Amino acid sequence: MPIHLFASVMGIAGLSLAWREAAKGALFNGVIGETIGWVAVAVFVALVAGYGMKFILHPGAIVAEYSDPVMNSFFATIGIGILLLSSFLRPYNATLAQTTWVAGTVLTFVTAYAVMQRFLGRQHRGEDTLPALLIPGVATLDITVTGSDMPYSWAHEVNMLAFAVGSVLAGVLIVLIFSRLRHHEALPMRMRPSLLIVSAPFAVGFLAYTNLTGQVDIFASSLFYFAFFLLLVLAPKVFRSGIPFSVNWWAIGFPLAAFSIAAFRYSSAVGTLPLKVFAIAVFAFSAGAIAVLFVRTLMIISSGQLFRLENSQ
Repeated sequence: MPIHLFASVMGIAGLSLAWREAAKGALFNGVIGETIGWVAVAVFVALVAGYGMKFILHPGAIVAEYSDPVMNSFFATIGIGILLLSSFLRPYNATLAQTTWVAGTVLTFVTAYAVMQRFLGRQHRGEDTLPALLIPGVATLDITVTGSDMPYSWAHEVNMLAFAVGSVLAGVLIVLIFSRLRHHEALPMRMRPSLLIVSAPFAVGFLAYTNLTGQVDIFASSLFYFAFFLLLVLAPKVFRSGIPFSVNWWAIGFPLAAFSIAAFRYSSAVGTLPLKVFAIAVFAFSAGAIAVLFVRTLMIISSGQLFRLENSQ
């Protein structure tokens, strides 16, 4: 039960929110998107139950994951999943959604703080500076993405804090990651899917910034188009033969879903037909990729291969 399996909740929940954006144009059936959202809820509950059993039966394995300089970043995926689910639940029960958002916000800040304390508190090898380090920083941006309309009097300042922490951390860490990618050996093949995480801060940053300002200005446009540029650069390095399937592939789920949501928001603000077509194409690709991930993951779980795959890597 590897901790990075929680990234699947991010991808599935992100796809359900992207589907809501797509359904606004009446081109896609909104019921499908809502069903995907409930699947995300079910997956999250199942993973929490499974990881809870792991905590009871194999606490040493959890300590080992948290002590690992790469794996500990994935603990932030739990908080991100809760935040995304709070957005999905909002139309169904506002009180439940708000409570879920508060819980996700607290957990995300705590996780980001703990991970950064470890990051700055000891010396690390250059080869351990991997794209996964961005997850805790991007996690705080998701607080702003999902909490811009919270009714609490303190919510705006919390959203500003989250945006400040997430945007600056992402900027610093991206420089370190680019340096590692240029000056050290290439990522092992099994870790190549995580390269797409590098595009996430710009897509998520676009959503957070436009939620705070209420408009798409030149800075927001720059974030959106640079996210697109990075996806174009990184996609050929990720979507290629020779990379075996594993849970690591879920690293592509949320970056694709986040950019799909950003594409719909941007095309709606600009209003041109080419951008609307572009947003639909991005959404179709993202939905197809996440569907493949979901089916392939069910296959390795049902066949009992999950444990063997993760141990072999």
